[in-house]
Parts: sequence; C-alpha cells; structure tokens
Amino acid sequence: MYNILIVDDEKDILDLLEYSLLQEGYKIFSFIDTKEVKECLDNNEIDLIIMDRNLPSIEGSVFISQLRQKGYNQAVIYLSAKDSHENILEGFDRGGDDYITKPFNLDELKARVKAVLKRVKKDVEVLRYKDIVFDISKSQLFIDNKPIELTHLEKKLLLEFLRNVNKVLTREVLLENVWEDSFDKNIKSVNVAINRLKEKIDPNKTKNYIKAIRGEGYMFC
Repeated sequence: MYNILIVDDEKDILDLLEYSLLQEGYKIFSFIDTKEVKECLDNNEIDLIIMDRNLPSIEGSVFISQLRQKGYNQAVIYLSAKDSHENILEGFDRGGDDYITKPFNLDELKARVKAVLKRVKKDVEVLRYKDIVFDISKSQLFIDNKPIELTHLEKKLLLEFLRNVNKVLTREVLLENVWEDSFDKNIKSVNVAINRLKEKIDPNKTKNYIKAIRGEGYMFC
C-alpha cells in the first residue's frame, strides 16, 4: 500500500482527492495547511506528497523547498492554479516531480499519481522514521544523527520493520522475509536477532521502537 499526503486549503478539492485516491487503494493523510505535515512525515512512511501552492500560511513550493533542504526526499506533485510556463518551471526547480494545473481531470491525476509512485519505488534510497535515517543505497543507519553499526542480518530486519511501521509482524513472517533461505532459520533466531537489534538502536531503553505483542509477534512503533 502506498501512503499519500495531500495539502490543499480548498476543502472540496481535499475531500474529492481523499475519496478518489482511497478508492484506488492508497492510504491518505490530508491537511488544509502545512502545520502538521513535518510531524506526519516523521511518523509515517509517506511515498508521495500532493501539494497545493496557493496556501494562506506559506507558498506550497517554498515549503517543499524547505523540506528538501532538511533532507526529506518524498516525491511531490504540485496541484495548483498557478499555470504559467514560469510557474510550472518554478515548481520543478523547487523539488517537484510532476505538476498538474487546476482545474484538473481526475482520471489524469490518478494516472499521474500511479506513474510517479511507480517511478519512486524504484528510486527510494532513504527511509526516515522519527529520529531514524536509513540510507539504503549506502547501507548506513543514523539515529539522532549518529551512525549505528549493524550486521547485514540486523539491517535486513530493521528494514522490514521500517517498511511495516505500526503493523504486527509474526515471527513466521519475519523468518520468511528476513532470513529467507538461511540455514539459521528458526523462531529462536528471530528472538535473538531482535534483542540484539534493540540493544544497538535503543541501548538506553528509552525509545521502545520495537514492542513484543504477546502471542502475536513484534511491532515497530
């Protein structure tokens, strides 16, 4: 499932987009301004942002440019009444991956969303969650901006959790997705590896990223 964040101060458009994209099977986070956007990005794995430019608090492309400077790399589609050639070029210069002008055709928008998401999933290199930054391409993990050393198995395990935040993963699912064809493939291996991972990413036991769900498995939250 892809997660899409929408910002538009026109409630009718926001409701239309949310309803239409929910029907397509996406999970939607919708906002009428940018106040809660950064918090949402920090606490959810967002794949795409659909951003209006004519917002009362800050111009949408300026806000995206600020996010880019802070390291947020989610794909962005601008949805805006600013339709001049200069406006569109400005949007791309400020971090846009696509640009749709208002009024828009809903079927075209859905097709553009699908195309951008298909492209994005191939290019995703960095996962962010709270104070965790996992650079997949470089196989580097940072927590609170400090590098954390993990084994290959621990990185695969953490990656599986980061791609399934707030979902219960059974030990059987973890064995299937993380251990794959490993010879050391048993339930005990899962428990040991998770305990080692917890020691490395939360040595002071203050953040509680990984919770054991009795009788079910583990949840990363």
